[in-house]
Amino acid sequence: MDRDGEANKAVKGYGKNMRTSTCGLVLRLLAMALTLAAAVVLGVDKQTKTVPVQVSPSLPPLHVPVTAKWRYLSAFVYFVVANGIASGYAAFSLLLLFANKAGRSRALASAVAIADIVMVALLFSGAGAATAVGVIGRQGNSHLKWGKVCNVFDKFCDRVAISIGLSLLGSLDFVMIGGLAVLG
Repeated sequence: MDRDGEANKAVKGYGKNMRTSTCGLVLRLLAMALTLAAAVVLGVDKQTKTVPVQVSPSLPPLHVPVTAKWRYLSAFVYFVVANGIASGYAAFSLLLLFANKAGRSRALASAVAIADIVMVALLFSGAGAATAVGVIGRQGNSHLKWGKVCNVFDKFCDRVAISIGLSLLGSLDFVMIGGLAVLG
């Protein structure tokens, strides 16, 4: 393979062209904002409802306050942490790319390009885990006798869906950033 193979061209394209550089900067800022918003929306999501609990058929139901929080499900914890990491990485990578403004360090550009792809994988895995739990919450699972919970915690579930959507948009921004690196 020649010295200027496809991988080297992709790394050279990081910040070389002014138009590509500006587009990459905007996409990186957007990815940072979207993943931060996804983490915050789910991170502050909480809803309390009073639900009737039937202890015995001969007794009246007890009305118990029940709270839905993101911390109660490990998939949501993973989702919030993954989006927080991606948002922090986007801010850090902006600093790195500004430090490498002249494009002198190909090793730094390579590291950023690889980390961008790692962020895509991290965000898609977090969104997949949160979506799987969200679908079970919205539809239940009759085979396992898991009932629906989104009919009770409707606002909580709506915020989960919004957060997943924001995260997926942030993931797509990272995908486009990687595409710019290859095409740039």
